[in-house]
Amino acid sequence: MSEAAGKPEVATGAGAGPALSVLDHASIVEGSTPGEAIRDARELAQNLERWGYNRFWLSEHHNMRAIASAATSVSLGFIAEGTSTIRVGSGGVMLPNHSPLVIAEQFGTLESLYPGRIDLGLGRAPGTDPRTMRALRRDNSSSSTFPQDVQELQAFFEPAAPGQPVRAVPGEGLRVPLWILGSSLFGAQLAAHLGLPYAFASHFAPNALYDALAAYREGFTPSEQAAQPYTMAGINVFVAETDAEAQNLFTSMQQAFLGTLRNARGLLQPPVERSSLDTVWRPGEKEQLDMMLRYSFVGSPETVKPKIDQFVADTGVDELMISSMIYDKKARFASYEALAEMFDLQAPAGG
Repeated sequence: MSEAAGKPEVATGAGAGPALSVLDHASIVEGSTPGEAIRDARELAQNLERWGYNRFWLSEHHNMRAIASAATSVSLGFIAEGTSTIRVGSGGVMLPNHSPLVIAEQFGTLESLYPGRIDLGLGRAPGTDPRTMRALRRDNSSSSTFPQDVQELQAFFEPAAPGQPVRAVPGEGLRVPLWILGSSLFGAQLAAHLGLPYAFASHFAPNALYDALAAYREGFTPSEQAAQPYTMAGINVFVAETDAEAQNLFTSMQQAFLGTLRNARGLLQPPVERSSLDTVWRPGEKEQLDMMLRYSFVGSPETVKPKIDQFVADTGVDELMISSMIYDKKARFASYEALAEMFDLQAPAGG
């Protein structure tokens, strides 16, 4: 088993804070195309590698006009081919949408091509709407077998037993590191039971964060992959030279989530004046949006850094997964670079 499979790898920094990683959605902005979005994602990953980030993950969503990473493993291959040291993975593969064998083959292929750099984050939500679930040939009962499907997937990554009738090729014997992703106690308890690292989706579903982390740590059973608990939390970060500029960038994400609340999803929109959003809220929408995006850290480096430090101190997480839905590519890259400088990240040797 590789060292990567035994313990989640962390970036080599100067000890200024937790490992930092990035969850990207290959966002399709107004006026762009899916191809441009995926190429921009690869360019971002290349820069993140140079700035010292630990991982670059892509999400799986379907039937969403603003997200180009629906074919997650295909997109990850493109990202991995363009980078050399940063870990590349799924945040996550929605396992109820797939057979475990197919995912083992896909990620076994990635691990074979880019050994020691592939992560497989797994979620049990469909990542889409009920009608699209039916188009995926799935139904609401698919998520009920998630624990069994995770274990089946694990088994395909083990060395094949003599006479084993069904084998994942590529995949068998590669032991690609698995993560459980979640936003409730269910995922936390499953990750603890299986002895897998756990990532909580606090960047959009924060309510159960502390209860889930506690349940995971208290119930953790050591496994061949992980000898001790390892936790990651998602946060949204928007950094600019001034608080006002960062708040302006944040309005693109606010508009996107407002569209989700209204079931009117579209392409990622340019930022607007923050005050203009006050004219569009329907009753209860602002409160719901503020709750969903509670762990969004927006402002200048001087504003953002102490707030992130406090979040890490309060949660005790080992790693932060950063999401930044920023419309302008230059501003998006600048935000991530500023964050790397704030935490004194350093690229790994040879990166």
